[in-house]
Amino acid sequence: QVQLVESGGGLVQAGGSLRLSCAASGSIDRINTIRWYRQAPGKQRDLVATITSTSSTNYADSVKGRFTISRDNAKNTTYLRMNSLKPEDTAVYYCNADVTVRLSYVYTTRGYWGQGTQVTVSS
Repeated sequence: QVQLVESGGGLVQAGGSLRLSCAASGSIDRINTIRWYRQAPGKQRDLVATITSTSSTNYADSVKGRFTISRDNAKNTTYLRMNSLKPEDTAVYYCNADVTVRLSYVYTTRGYWGQGTQVTVSS
């Protein structure tokens, strides 16, 4: 019904920047809160940034001042701008969104995940 596709990951040197994108498609009525998570090898998946339907944002302490989450509702796309990257930012980055879909006259809201995009920061 709904697909989230991340893009924009890659290899970058410490101090560099990347912009991740997460595009949603499918039978979408509206996209509510969107989150970016990351998971480094052997570690748990951690919440990095959140943006609500009213564009209120929140960040993990480790990325505050360096990362910026934004959304383009017309394109059903969210972005994560990452500046001043550090080797410890290396991880697979996932987007997660609470999406409301309409099937006939029934509205259902649930969470969806993208497949992830690898970010590698070299020292």
